Amino acid sequence: MTDQYPPYPPPGGPPPGYGYGYPPNYGPPPDNNMVWAVLSTVLCCLPLGVVAIVKSSQVQSLWFQGFHAEARKAADDARKWAMWSAIAIGILLLLYVIIFVVVLGVGLSAGGR
Repeated sequence: MTDQYPPYPPPGGPPPGYGYGYPPNYGPPPDNNMVWAVLSTVLCCLPLGVVAIVKSSQVQSLWFQGFHAEARKAADDARKWAMWSAIAIGILLLLYVIIFVVVLGVGLSAGGR
């Protein structure tokens, strides 16, 4: 009677733990930055925050499908979009303050005549 399964490890093959049924160890998946994506969506710029949420939701599925470089890129993109969302709200608030000061200045100078 013959064996159903080949011997482990195969003769002349790679050593156990390397290429014979074991995937290489890439470490833990990268941080998906979901917290920052949600906070930037709620507190900052909605369109940029939505893009950050979409990118951060792709990280885990890409990682467990074996697309490790793409998962890292999606995590970096999520962080980038969340950061740009926060920067956009900062710029908008600064413009709001400048416009408020200019309108207040024009109003006070016109009211003093």
